[in-house]
Amino acid sequence: MDTVADTTAPAAQRRTPRPRADALRNRERIVTAAREMFVEFGPDVPLDDVARRAGVGNATLYRNFPDRAALTHEVVLAVTSRTTLRAEEAVAAEADPFAALSRFVHAAADERIGALCPMLSGVFDKDHPDLLAARGRLEEAVEGLVSRAMSAGRLRTDIAVGDVLVALSQLTRPLPGIACLDIDRFTHRHLQLFLDGLEAPARSVLPGSAATLENLRRRD
Repeated sequence: MDTVADTTAPAAQRRTPRPRADALRNRERIVTAAREMFVEFGPDVPLDDVARRAGVGNATLYRNFPDRAALTHEVVLAVTSRTTLRAEEAVAAEADPFAALSRFVHAAADERIGALCPMLSGVFDKDHPDLLAARGRLEEAVEGLVSRAMSAGRLRTDIAVGDVLVALSQLTRPLPGIACLDIDRFTHRHLQLFLDGLEAPARSVLPGSAATLENLRRRD
């Protein structure tokens, strides 16, 4: 006589168990601590120090992130996603397209988007589908901000979205180990100078050509 699989088990028993709330909180704390320490000391900071700042044991950190590449992946994903959210919030909060772009630039600085650059030079899968999708969403959001400001006549026309991303990256990139620990207090001041230079009408002729997303994606 053939046996029939028991399908009467409650649905709750057949579902994959969800992580406990405290486990999710620990994972979040680890990512937050890693992001802070990567900014302050660079992406090669000892993972034991990350665990200490997060207030968890080493075993908890390695249970969530078995190696540095896994943790770096999650930090890059978190920074990229949070920066995209800042762009969406800027559009919702500001009717003036240039004010929305300005709001985003300052908010992205607070997310320390410039810290992504040294992280991206590390050993991990930069072409992971999750990271490519997150980058695509960020690029689309920033492209929308730039396009709207330009269409409204509020943004000079000899720049492209790549110019905004490059300048934002350079002006917010941390300098680990420098003696001038208060250098961050100048970031928003210098970003505002950059934004003033973006407003139309243009006050100068820019050398070279506008930086596009395709320029930024080239690796050669």
